[in-house]
Amino acid sequence: MELAFLHPLYERPGPWASVYVDTSRHTEHTSHERQLTAQAMARELADQGADEATCQAVRRALEELRHSTEPHGRAVFARDGEVVLDPPLARSPQRDWAQWAPLPRVAPLLELAGEDPVCVVAYVDRKGADFELRSSLGRDDVGGVTGRQWPLHRTGSVDWSERHFQLRVENTWEHNAAEIADALAVCQEETGADLLILVGDDREQRSVHERLPQRLHDRVVEASRGAGSRLLDEDVERIRTEHIHDRAAAGLERFLAARSPDDAGRAGAVEGVPALIEAAREHRIDELLIRPDGADAHREVWIGEDPDQLAVRRTDLKVLGEQNSWSARADDALIRSAVATDAPALAVSLAPDAPQDAPVGGLGALLRWK
Repeated sequence: MELAFLHPLYERPGPWASVYVDTSRHTEHTSHERQLTAQAMARELADQGADEATCQAVRRALEELRHSTEPHGRAVFARDGEVVLDPPLARSPQRDWAQWAPLPRVAPLLELAGEDPVCVVAYVDRKGADFELRSSLGRDDVGGVTGRQWPLHRTGSVDWSERHFQLRVENTWEHNAAEIADALAVCQEETGADLLILVGDDREQRSVHERLPQRLHDRVVEASRGAGSRLLDEDVERIRTEHIHDRAAAGLERFLAARSPDDAGRAGAVEGVPALIEAAREHRIDELLIRPDGADAHREVWIGEDPDQLAVRRTDLKVLGEQNSWSARADDALIRSAVATDAPALAVSLAPDAPQDAPVGGLGALLRWK
């Protein structure tokens, strides 16, 4: 998960209100129920010590969701009477909850909003392709490409006099596949799509796939449907889910390989709170790995005003020259440091069959340099 969208949460000091609500339930009483939820979350924040202006800002933001058709949920982050960030969720939280703390409670986003790959579905045939953008919010047509229209089909003749015609057919197919690949690459760049799904005959899919830039090859899936068909929502969701699991598994595999020391006795990965805090202070975290149910995720650490001011013990911050300090969860403190250095984060629990002891304590990181 890229964390750049969280920057606004660290441009000002806390404390912060963090709220997660489920919008997946839709009944004839939904509007009234969500109004009650808004009031309950505001009361919960007030009970935890939040100021009145922030409580009311959160209440108003949640009340605006009374008629929302969002399929999963919403997170709301507020301070000093203002909602600073309110991202939609790709998965529903198990319950509605609110927290008032020195840092925004962002770690749940790794599972609830972090991996929601935007897809471009390319319906490919010999004449060209149509592109369709798919996400958790629905679908949109995003253009396409029309290639050469003649000749398109082989003849059934085996007469050598048809040889020239057959070569022109091959050239037309190759030309169109190249044009489709170029247009699809541009579409991916413009939409920021994480996944490209090719739909069509096997040969047509393969021809386009081979001509895409190398940087996109690990984003491509060839769907098992014939030309002209449209992928159902459940087909796209299955492919998206498999892609999420594959990326999580690949990230964990990289971590497991990197934590083994090299010939010089140096490892390219660390785990455990003390080692991670040291890496964060030195801006060495290249990718942060978090298992939300890990024992260290909610471990108390100490933070200062700047993202690289964090320590296992409060006295350690004073040694570093930081006079003001607050306690925070280890996962949220490390995410703040990752955001400051543009490092991504990965929810390890999304990897199928992931070993339960990796990373140790539920927190680990790949390092930028050894």
